[in-house]
Amino acid sequence: GRMFLSRRSTQAEYLDTPGRAAQEIAADYRELGRVNWLFRFSHPFEWFITRSLGAERCRRLDFLDLGAGDGLLGECLSRWAARRGWTWRFTNLDLNPQALQLRPSPRNIAGSVLQLPFADGSFDVVIASQMTHHLDYDAEVVTHFREAWRVTRDALLLCDTHRNAGLYGLVWVGTLLCGCSKLLRQDGFISVRRSFRVPEWQALAALAEIPRAKVSLYLGTRLVLQARKAGP
Repeated sequence: GRMFLSRRSTQAEYLDTPGRAAQEIAADYRELGRVNWLFRFSHPFEWFITRSLGAERCRRLDFLDLGAGDGLLGECLSRWAARRGWTWRFTNLDLNPQALQLRPSPRNIAGSVLQLPFADGSFDVVIASQMTHHLDYDAEVVTHFREAWRVTRDALLLCDTHRNAGLYGLVWVGTLLCGCSKLLRQDGFISVRRSFRVPEWQALAALAEIPRAKVSLYLGTRLVLQARKAGP
């Protein structure tokens, strides 16, 4: 059992296959939305951003969501912030223009996390959810971390699945409960195998030269990297 998950897999995920039909992509994101809702994918962002920045700073924030897919996370967080009287504005960046078209917005941008089309310090907060594990090589992860850090003027908060057997089991149950297709279920398992552990992210953040980057576990299932340029 120790060898299983001891090293990161680079097996490709089905959802990342280029040239898939628009209807297929839309169906996948509907299923993914159910799984994300079940796993409360927006919660780590609500929790860490408010605690890190404080209520006053949270009143107006400009976000960049990396690998935003259909933009569901930004929509959830905007609504959550609005209930508190805050204005959170999101720019969604994803490699797949078809995914971005599922929730059209003038602030949707097709582009690569490895070469962000923004000036230094363009956003208050740069976030990513379940995006980093899609990159195959450590060198790409370092570039992604460095680029994300470059375009934030204050906070960086990256979140991804944590490579462990417990989460493997949770994905098994969660995708079953959500009635996911066989392919999406397989992708769920692959994404856990492609994920990282705390020391791996700490080493990569150091290579990306992010000062005082804090890497921690959230509820044992997710990895969180947070860093700030401004404030305390």
